Amino acid sequence: IKNTTDTVQRLFIVLIGDSGVGKSNLLSRFTRNEFNLESKSTIGVEFATRSIQVDGKTIKAQIWDTAGQERYRAITSAYYRGAVGALLVYDIAKHLTYENVERWLKELRDHADNNIVIMLVGNKSDLRHLRAVPTDEARAFAEKNNLSFIETSALDSTNVEEAFKNILTEIYRIVSQKQIAERSAHDESPGNNVVDISVPPTTDGQRGSKLQCCQNL
Repeated sequence: IKNTTDTVQRLFIVLIGDSGVGKSNLLSRFTRNEFNLESKSTIGVEFATRSIQVDGKTIKAQIWDTAGQERYRAITSAYYRGAVGALLVYDIAKHLTYENVERWLKELRDHADNNIVIMLVGNKSDLRHLRAVPTDEARAFAEKNNLSFIETSALDSTNVEEAFKNILTEIYRIVSQKQIAERSAHDESPGNNVVDISVPPTTDGQRGSKLQCCQNL
C-alpha cells in the first residue's frame, strides 16, 4: 500500500468518557509505557502518537485524549469529526461513569462519521475489589450497540496494548479495503508501506504533544 498521506487524511483516534476514568493514563501507558498516579484532569485536548505493525504494514496513529468535564464539551466534540475510531472509557469502580456511557455514545454518533469504529473500555480493572459495573452487563451493552468491548488497567498494563492494537487493526483493514477499491492503477506505488493516521496542525500551524486551547474557560 502506497504512502496515503495525500488520500487518507484527518484520520485519528479519540479517547472519550467522564473525567477521572483514566483516559490520559491509558494514552500514556500505550504510547510511552508510563503511568502517573498524580495525573490531573485534561485541559481541552492532548495527543500522542505511536506506530504499530499490522499485516506487515506500519500504522502511524495519532490518539487524542479529550477532556471529560462538561465545560469543555463544545470544543472537544469538534475532535469527533473525522475520527476513524474512538475508545469510550468508563471506570469499573464508579457506576455513574458507566451510566454516562450512553450519553457519550449519543454525542459521539451525533458528531462523528457514521462508520466510526467504537470500543467500549472498562478501565481500572485492578480495582476488582471495588467493582461496581459487572463485566457481563457492560459486554451486553456493547453487543447491543455494536461496539467492541474490553476491560483494561492502565496501572498494571492489563489489556492496554490489546485495546489500542485491536481497534487500530480493525481501522487499518477498513481503510485499506477502501483504498484498494478506490485506487487507480497509475496511483500504485508498492514500495511504500506506511499508512498515516493523522490530524491537521493546531491553529498556529504546528503539531505538538499537548493542546490546551481552553485554559481560560
